[in-house]
Amino acid sequence: PSARSPLRRAPRSCCWASARSVAATLCSRRRSCWAAVAVLLTCMACMQGLLTTASKVNGGYEYRFGVVVFLAEGLKLLIAAQLLRGARRRDPAGNPMTRDFKTMVMFPVPSVIYLVQNNIQFVFLTYVDPTSYQILGNLKIVTTGLFFFFFLKREMTRLKWIALLLLLVGATTSQLNTCGGKVLNAPAMGYAMGVASACLSAFAAVYTEYIMKRNNDCLHWQNAQLYFFGTVFNFLNLTAADLRQGFSDGFWLLDPFRGFSGVTWCVVANLALTGLVISWIMKNADSIVKVYATSLSMFLTMLVSVWLFEFQPNLQLVLGITTACSSLQLYYMRPSDMFGRDAADKH
Repeated sequence: PSARSPLRRAPRSCCWASARSVAATLCSRRRSCWAAVAVLLTCMACMQGLLTTASKVNGGYEYRFGVVVFLAEGLKLLIAAQLLRGARRRDPAGNPMTRDFKTMVMFPVPSVIYLVQNNIQFVFLTYVDPTSYQILGNLKIVTTGLFFFFFLKREMTRLKWIALLLLLVGATTSQLNTCGGKVLNAPAMGYAMGVASACLSAFAAVYTEYIMKRNNDCLHWQNAQLYFFGTVFNFLNLTAADLRQGFSDGFWLLDPFRGFSGVTWCVVANLALTGLVISWIMKNADSIVKVYATSLSMFLTMLVSVWLFEFQPNLQLVLGITTACSSLQLYYMRPSDMFGRDAADKH
């Protein structure tokens, strides 16, 4: 029996090694998929700020902000409905749909938050340039870390907190302008809008991640619920605004595309597609992947702003971006990267 025992243990060891190899391969493929989608989100986040700024006419917007958000929500709803229809037709069992009231009642909450936050972003851009818009927007990674810790009870190591603090320092440094006696490059209202947008974005992201991961429902079904409520609330918001003003500018639904241009339609399309990409990340990755992907868009924004808007990058901006990149590396650093593989195995 003792001679046969090694033969019995050998298949088990072989199976265990094979299982670990398969798990490592799946994990590597999953991370590669996350990276590809994060790069896509980075490009789209860069385009959002640039397109919104390019849609200005004589320094202002001739269209209504709320109409752009309403159309984007409606477009996302149509896309999600079509994808859900196709998924259910191919594999009904593999794409479940929970229809109980306790689950569905949770989906209006992020819609209301995103309604406010999307409209704040337009106001935000009236006070800052496109690159500053992206940099100040990175404050949401700090607030997301806080909501992760307090709301989702997500573990945050000291290294991760240091990385978040480093990102905050980088974002602040990039806004410093010592020329002409000026210390801050944006007005106070711009910073107020940035902080408000960061808090709303963080809470909405963490809450959305929570409701999308609490069961195995089909992503397209969850998107359809999110964007249905988003469309409804944006419609009510536009109508209520006209009622408060006594229809002085007419009823928005009678002339919804007033002031629209080709660039405005690009803003609508980019905003809708960005929302769909973010939903995928919330379902399959996490909110930190989302906010770091959008923070990296500052590189593209800076380069394109130099070309389109004759933006002159200064030393503070370069140092801020460098610090932000260091924060990204530090946040996702593994013990083997810091101490070496042998030291990490001992710990």
